[in-house]
Amino acid sequence: MVRSAEQVEAARAVGVETIEFLDLPDGTLEYGLPLRRALAAAIRRHRPEVVISVNFRERFPGGAFNMADHRALGLAAVDAVRDAANRWVFRDLDLEPWQGVRFALLGGSPEAGHYVDVTGYLRAGVDSLLAHKVYYDELGAGFDGEAFLTGIVEPAGRTAGVTHAMPFELIET
Repeated sequence: MVRSAEQVEAARAVGVETIEFLDLPDGTLEYGLPLRRALAAAIRRHRPEVVISVNFRERFPGGAFNMADHRALGLAAVDAVRDAANRWVFRDLDLEPWQGVRFALLGGSPEAGHYVDVTGYLRAGVDSLLAHKVYYDELGAGFDGEAFLTGIVEPAGRTAGVTHAMPFELIET
């Protein structure tokens, strides 16, 4: 409940109005049909043009090992985009296929090459990040959300030719 409430607050800070929780507990995600089915159903329900998820690669930029949940979710999200578009996959969902996703954006990928200009939105991003108070409290004292985000968006902005940019790996569907 606490993590969900924090996520709602984090989403509001950046203007997100619709949130759907799949009630899959942290630390236990596994790549496979159940996760792909849940994500494909959400894509069919919400009918997005772009799906944003987390890095499924083994490592983060800089070489740190990526978390198991991130690897499972990121890969399942990309696969679920195609699953959601395929009328022969997950026919039991009783939802019309959705072929309108143009691409997926994966944050935190070492293969980022697409940049979204977020100039003017750093404060909202920091507020969103810091809404996860219980999570960051568990990481221990010293987490500086503003320094963390600035350390991502300023170098990416220089690469993209803007003040602040968020880097993503773009996968066309």
